[in-house]
Amino acid sequence: MSIWGKIVGGAAGFALGGPIGALVGVAAGHFVDRASARGRSAAGTSAPGIETKRQVFAIALIVLCAKMAKADGQVTRDEIEAFKRIFRVPEGEMEQVGQIFNEARRESTGFEPYAEQVMEIFPHNRHVREELLAALFHIAQADGIIHEGELAFLKAVARIFQFDERDFDRIFSSHLGSDDADPYQILGVDRDVEDSEVKQAYRDLMRENHPDRLMAQGLPQEMIDVANEKVAHINDAYDRVTKMRGMK
Repeated sequence: MSIWGKIVGGAAGFALGGPIGALVGVAAGHFVDRASARGRSAAGTSAPGIETKRQVFAIALIVLCAKMAKADGQVTRDEIEAFKRIFRVPEGEMEQVGQIFNEARRESTGFEPYAEQVMEIFPHNRHVREELLAALFHIAQADGIIHEGELAFLKAVARIFQFDERDFDRIFSSHLGSDDADPYQILGVDRDVEDSEVKQAYRDLMRENHPDRLMAQGLPQEMIDVANEKVAHINDAYDRVTKMRGMK
């Protein structure tokens, strides 16, 4: 069974509590006291196991996609198909995903508590948080354009995930496509840095964003296509910079 088939009614939500646990409980048809679930201490969510982390990543992605759609006012067919394709959702498990998505859109809680719980669960896994934000970018641009409401939503999530404006511009740039993206932004360096700094930035990004490393920190296997695409963007940016500079 894929990660998507495990999340509704699985143990992850109930073990974690918080808004994610409460929403999963409601989506699964269980009676969960939302107030008490939200009131659990951060200690209860501070050290989940790797499998639980992967389930939380998947649930948070669904919930934040739903909240982004609510902020934008619509869900396009392209966005639904992009979610299924990019994140490898088997046809028979879309019902579980739909349960959480619909409940997240229906309930009145804003997106902030969910993003904050992700921050609590992945406090030291910056690049896992970045993969979640990158996944939201994928969905937002599936219909060919990132709308104003979606962009405002993504910026707000980025702030909760503790990414500054430069981080956001780098992530945004990597989703514009190789022709439009600024390779220096993707590498996170200024144009006037020494060649050695470019090389070091590239090595650091490749090490930190290696799919195996990310999976060990909580990235689900089903998200590997997004991780691989990010590595491809980094490689392309580095190749472009080295050619422009005549680096060897």
